[in-house]
Amino acid sequence: MNRLDALREQFGGVHPLAATKVKDHLEPLVRAFVEASSFIVMASANAAGQCDASPKGGLPGFLRVLDTHTLLIPDYGGNRLFQSYENVATNPQLGLICMIPGMSVTARVNGRVELLERAALEAQGITVSVNHPDDNAVLVQGLKLHVDEAYLHCPRALQFADLWDAETIARNRARSLKSLLDNAR
Repeated sequence: MNRLDALREQFGGVHPLAATKVKDHLEPLVRAFVEASSFIVMASANAAGQCDASPKGGLPGFLRVLDTHTLLIPDYGGNRLFQSYENVATNPQLGLICMIPGMSVTARVNGRVELLERAALEAQGITVSVNHPDDNAVLVQGLKLHVDEAYLHCPRALQFADLWDAETIARNRARSLKSLLDNAR
């Protein structure tokens, strides 16, 4: 018996609600959640399997739903490491966790991405406005994500982390990176 089968035998099968939640398209509630998200974590891996998780943010709606099977992720200029770009250039698989500040539920979207320069976006009739609070944000390209899986995800991890708890936030704001470093020694 392989490890996965052993784990399933020990802990039971997939929960019935979980077994039916994963869809190959954006259901209306997932679509609304994605459109309202202002923060995502984008996970990619290169052809060798080396992974990267990159935070992306903007005003709600920066992650555009083109239809129930397609999203557009604007790629704004940032640290110029281009790690995600290098990954998707050799491995088109991409995973997203979409978040709305204050909500513990997240949306997960996995699929295959197509890199599109501005001219290619315009040729496909896709207009991209810079929906970003930073006036200096420059659109480098668009990532057109063809949805393979989409679903709302359980709130437990964010609740365990007290991610949106006002007292936790206030305590963390009072800390500095220097204090983290001092405590790490």
